[in-house]
Amino acid sequence: MTVERNTISVLVNDQPGVLQRVSGLFGRRGFNIESITVGQSEEAGLSRMVIVTLGDDDQLEQIEKQLYKLIDVIKVVDLSAKPMVARELALIKVKADPSERPEIMGVVETFRASVVDIGSTSMLVQVVGDTQKIDAMIELLKPYGIRELSRTGVTAMIRGNVQ
Repeated sequence: MTVERNTISVLVNDQPGVLQRVSGLFGRRGFNIESITVGQSEEAGLSRMVIVTLGDDDQLEQIEKQLYKLIDVIKVVDLSAKPMVARELALIKVKADPSERPEIMGVVETFRASVVDIGSTSMLVQVVGDTQKIDAMIELLKPYGIRELSRTGVTAMIRGNVQ
């Protein structure tokens, strides 16, 4: 079996402790969560979790079965099995003396990112894209000196009319 990156959407009741129960299930079963995002869904009273984890097909099937055993879980969808759009947001504070700013702006423009704050010795860059784009931007900004980095984790949806 091949270990793959899996993106799972979990629709849950918006109740205290649901995130802890879902993440605890992964830990007890020995599965690592690479990324988890949670927010309101299109339906009042329900939240959507998007979880990225590594595993083979058997492990993914096991995760789905275990998730459905939790009372507050309404629906589990393996997004990575379908055409999907996945995005992540990162805020990157980079050391930026005035003489380096044109070079940094070149990187920012190439990645269609944006500068959201400028200080006397730093710039705060916002970038949205897939995980590979975020990783690539971070690598290109490292030589300037990353002072602080915050990433949201992946959020995703199935493309088009597929449900």
